[in-house]
Amino acid sequence: MSTPTIAVVIVAAGSGTRLGYDEPKAFVPLGDGTVLSTAVAGALGMASAPHLVLVVPDDRVDTTRSSFEPVVAAASAALDVVSGGDTRQQSVSRGLAVLPPGIDTVLVHDAARALTPSLVFDEVAAAVHARNRGVVPALDVVDTIKRVGVDGSVVETVDRSQLRAVQTPQGFPRRALDHAYATARAEFTDDAALVQSAGLAVDVVPGDVRAFKITVPADLRRAEQLVAERTRPTGRHDAPVPRIGTGTDVHAFAADAGVALWLAGLHWPGERGLSGHSDGDAAAHAICDALLAAAGLGDVGRVFGTDDPRFDGAHGEVFLTETKRLVEASGFSIGNVTVQIVGNRPKLSPRRAEAEALLSRVLGAPVSVSATTSDALGFTGRGEGVAAIATALLIP
Repeated sequence: MSTPTIAVVIVAAGSGTRLGYDEPKAFVPLGDGTVLSTAVAGALGMASAPHLVLVVPDDRVDTTRSSFEPVVAAASAALDVVSGGDTRQQSVSRGLAVLPPGIDTVLVHDAARALTPSLVFDEVAAAVHARNRGVVPALDVVDTIKRVGVDGSVVETVDRSQLRAVQTPQGFPRRALDHAYATARAEFTDDAALVQSAGLAVDVVPGDVRAFKITVPADLRRAEQLVAERTRPTGRHDAPVPRIGTGTDVHAFAADAGVALWLAGLHWPGERGLSGHSDGDAAAHAICDALLAAAGLGDVGRVFGTDDPRFDGAHGEVFLTETKRLVEASGFSIGNVTVQIVGNRPKLSPRRAEAEALLSRVLGAPVSVSATTSDALGFTGRGEGVAAIATALLIP
């Protein structure tokens, strides 16, 4: 097992009073496990196995350690379990205190945001590495926001264009977070505010609607419904409900005739290549889009952003392999995929079987590839580029 450089501190020491339970919130049942076990599954689904620190009530330390040691070991991750403090800030501080020297990036996560996808953990960690500053996931504020006086009267309508609803995990360079906690002189509602109080910068990346906080019974019911959907039986045969996604991608032919063409995972010698941040493989990208959509993980633009240097010039197999990992980490298996390529060239038929074999091997599932023209209509008909449309079936 390689030594982790990323740590995830999961704060799970809060009470479950508002949920109507006598036991701590993190230990309230959810699906086949608990709120905490669901949150841990999200962290362990990261691309790189993290050093996991669980901060729990003092009387739960030993039982939590014995419960999660096998799970964490199976994921090739490391585990510490510590008792929490009187406040969230004290709890996080205790979690930071046990981290080994090799950790350079720390993500702090609330167990109450149990359904946060592994993808969000990965995106936050990658952004911390790339920008060397604090990073928090956040959603746009869609409701109209009013500032209200103590007497309940509306004072003003707040401009929501610059407002965001912040979630966790919140990620930071290890040194910056240690410094902020060592110099903190007040209590803050989240780690980003504490870090900013120390004069350090914090950026925002897109959050996820599934990362909502379980606070009241209605939140728990919503979480239970989402967990149940993953394996919900249907009809007489108790078969899991499949998920279907559609994806599209478009690339223009590159102005430079020396650019190689990659399409459906294959290199096409003698053909002009497609422009793009990567190799421009419209078919592979459309497949990724369909798979991500079916799993509810966003789209290619969000997962493989053009500002990510890891994918500069990368071939379609790289995108497909990572998409397969993300889909499977979310609890799905790939049933089958179809992709249709729209364009005047290259001629697909001589290599259709080769393309299908390669794509099927990468995804571990049947992939059907077809091609058509657009009867001289549109940019594909004028020979300016290639489009692709894909459909994917996922099985929970």
